[in-house]
Amino acid sequence: MKKTFVFASAVALFAAMPAMADIVVKDAYARAANTMAGAAFMVIENTGPEDDQLIDARSDVAKRVELHTHKDMGDGIMKMMHVEEGFAIPAGGEHALMRGGDHVMFMGLNGPMEQGDMVTVTLVFEKAGEIAVEIPVDLERKQGHGMAGH
Repeated sequence: MKKTFVFASAVALFAAMPAMADIVVKDAYARAANTMAGAAFMVIENTGPEDDQLIDARSDVAKRVELHTHKDMGDGIMKMMHVEEGFAIPAGGEHALMRGGDHVMFMGLNGPMEQGDMVTVTLVFEKAGEIAVEIPVDLERKQGHGMAGH
Protein backbone atom coordinates (compact mmCIF):
# COMPACT_ATOMS: atom_id res chain seq x y z
CA MET A 1 0.00 0.00 0.00
CA LYS A 2 2.77 2.43 0.95
CA LYS A 3 4.73 1.68 -2.25
CA THR A 4 1.61 2.31 -4.37
CA PHE A 5 1.05 5.70 -2.66
CA VAL A 6 4.68 6.74 -3.13
CA PHE A 7 4.62 5.66 -6.80
CA ALA A 8 1.31 7.46 -7.42
CA SER A 9 2.65 10.59 -5.73
CA ALA A 10 5.80 10.51 -7.87
CA VAL A 11 3.74 10.10 -11.05
CA ALA A 12 1.45 12.99 -10.04
CA LEU A 13 4.44 15.21 -9.27
CA PHE A 14 6.10 14.36 -12.60
CA ALA A 15 2.87 15.05 -14.50
CA ALA A 16 2.53 18.46 -12.81
CA MET A 17 6.05 19.55 -13.79
CA PRO A 18 6.50 21.78 -16.83
CA ALA A 19 8.09 20.21 -19.90
CA MET A 20 11.77 21.05 -19.58
CA ALA A 21 13.24 18.65 -22.10
CA ASP A 22 13.02 21.23 -24.90
CA ILE A 23 15.69 23.51 -23.36
CA VAL A 24 19.35 22.47 -23.28
CA VAL A 25 22.04 24.63 -21.66
CA LYS A 26 25.53 24.19 -23.11
CA ASP A 27 29.01 25.55 -22.42
CA ALA A 28 27.99 27.50 -19.30
CA TYR A 29 30.53 29.36 -17.21
CA ALA A 30 30.56 32.25 -14.75
CA ARG A 31 33.14 34.81 -13.80
CA ALA A 32 33.56 37.76 -11.48
CA ALA A 33 34.14 41.17 -13.03
CA ASN A 34 35.28 42.52 -9.65
CA THR A 35 34.44 41.94 -5.97
CA MET A 36 30.92 43.31 -6.41
CA ALA A 37 29.73 41.97 -9.78
CA GLY A 38 29.92 38.93 -12.00
CA ALA A 39 28.13 37.27 -14.87
CA ALA A 40 27.16 33.93 -16.37
CA PHE A 41 27.44 32.97 -20.02
CA MET A 42 26.07 29.98 -21.93
CA VAL A 43 24.36 28.78 -25.06
CA ILE A 44 20.66 28.00 -24.61
CA GLU A 45 19.29 25.59 -27.19
CA ASN A 46 15.58 25.03 -27.81
CA THR A 47 15.10 21.55 -29.28
CA GLY A 48 11.32 21.88 -29.18
CA PRO A 49 8.78 22.86 -31.82
CA GLU A 50 7.75 26.15 -30.13
CA ASP A 51 9.62 29.39 -29.46
CA ASP A 52 10.34 30.10 -25.80
CA GLN A 53 11.55 33.14 -23.87
CA LEU A 54 14.13 33.33 -21.07
CA ILE A 55 12.31 35.79 -18.79
CA ASP A 56 14.30 35.73 -15.54
CA ALA A 57 17.27 34.28 -13.68
CA ARG A 58 17.83 33.76 -9.96
CA SER A 59 20.81 32.81 -7.83
CA ASP A 60 21.90 33.16 -4.22
CA VAL A 61 25.40 34.17 -5.39
CA ALA A 62 24.34 37.86 -5.45
CA LYS A 63 21.85 40.29 -3.98
CA ARG A 64 20.43 41.00 -7.47
CA VAL A 65 20.39 38.87 -10.60
CA GLU A 66 19.20 40.31 -13.92
CA LEU A 67 19.22 39.53 -17.62
CA HIS A 68 21.52 42.10 -19.26
CA THR A 69 22.85 43.14 -22.64
CA HIS A 70 25.32 45.69 -23.99
CA LYS A 71 24.04 48.50 -26.19
CA ASP A 72 26.24 50.61 -28.46
CA MET A 73 25.59 54.22 -27.50
CA GLY A 74 27.79 55.53 -30.33
CA ASP A 75 31.24 57.08 -30.16
CA GLY A 76 32.65 53.75 -28.95
CA ILE A 77 30.60 53.80 -25.73
CA MET A 78 28.90 50.57 -24.68
CA LYS A 79 26.23 50.66 -21.99
CA MET A 80 25.11 47.63 -20.01
CA MET A 81 21.36 47.48 -19.50
CA HIS A 82 18.67 45.29 -17.95
CA VAL A 83 16.51 43.48 -20.53
CA GLU A 84 13.15 43.16 -18.75
CA GLU A 85 11.47 41.16 -21.52
CA GLY A 86 14.32 38.64 -21.57
CA PHE A 87 15.70 36.78 -24.55
CA ALA A 88 13.90 34.83 -27.28
CA ILE A 89 14.97 31.21 -27.72
CA PRO A 90 13.66 30.19 -31.16
CA ALA A 91 12.22 26.73 -31.80
CA GLY A 92 14.94 24.49 -33.21
CA GLY A 93 17.50 27.22 -32.57
CA GLU A 94 19.69 28.69 -29.87
CA HIS A 95 20.63 31.95 -28.22
CA ALA A 96 24.14 32.64 -26.94
CA LEU A 97 24.70 34.56 -23.71
CA MET A 98 28.28 35.75 -24.10
CA ARG A 99 30.73 38.38 -22.98
CA GLY A 100 30.07 41.70 -24.66
CA GLY A 101 26.48 40.69 -25.41
CA ASP A 102 23.50 39.18 -23.63
CA HIS A 103 24.30 37.63 -20.24
CA VAL A 104 23.08 36.87 -16.71
CA MET A 105 24.36 39.66 -14.44
CA PHE A 106 25.18 39.18 -10.74
CA MET A 107 25.16 42.45 -8.77
CA GLY A 108 26.21 42.72 -5.15
CA LEU A 109 28.08 39.43 -4.89
CA ASN A 110 27.53 37.68 -1.55
CA GLY A 111 31.13 36.42 -1.57
CA PRO A 112 34.08 35.88 -3.88
CA MET A 113 33.69 33.85 -7.09
CA GLU A 114 36.84 31.75 -7.23
CA GLN A 115 38.21 29.51 -9.98
CA GLY A 116 36.52 26.09 -9.84
CA ASP A 117 33.58 27.16 -7.65
CA MET A 118 30.09 26.13 -8.76
CA VAL A 119 27.25 28.64 -8.96
CA THR A 120 23.62 27.52 -9.03
CA VAL A 121 21.47 29.62 -11.35
CA THR A 122 17.77 29.07 -11.92
CA LEU A 123 16.75 30.09 -15.42
CA VAL A 124 13.06 30.94 -15.80
CA PHE A 125 11.42 30.35 -19.17
CA GLU A 126 7.97 31.38 -20.33
CA LYS A 127 7.06 27.85 -21.45
CA ALA A 128 9.71 25.47 -20.10
CA GLY A 129 9.41 26.87 -16.57
CA GLU A 130 12.32 26.87 -14.13
CA ILE A 131 15.55 25.05 -14.89
CA ALA A 132 18.35 24.96 -12.29
CA VAL A 133 21.85 24.91 -13.78
CA GLU A 134 25.16 24.27 -11.98
CA ILE A 135 27.66 26.64 -13.59
CA PRO A 136 31.43 26.43 -13.02
CA VAL A 137 33.37 29.61 -12.28
CA ASP A 138 36.05 29.94 -14.95
CA LEU A 139 38.20 33.04 -14.44
CA GLU A 140 40.80 31.85 -16.96
CA ARG A 141 38.59 31.52 -20.05
CA LYS A 142 39.43 34.00 -22.78
CA GLN A 143 36.61 35.95 -24.40
CA GLY A 144 34.99 33.94 -27.18
CA HIS A 145 36.61 30.64 -26.11
CA GLY A 146 34.16 27.77 -26.27
CA MET A 147 31.56 29.84 -28.12
CA ALA A 148 32.84 29.27 -31.65
CA GLY A 149 30.36 30.42 -34.23
CA HIS A 150 28.41 32.65 -31.87
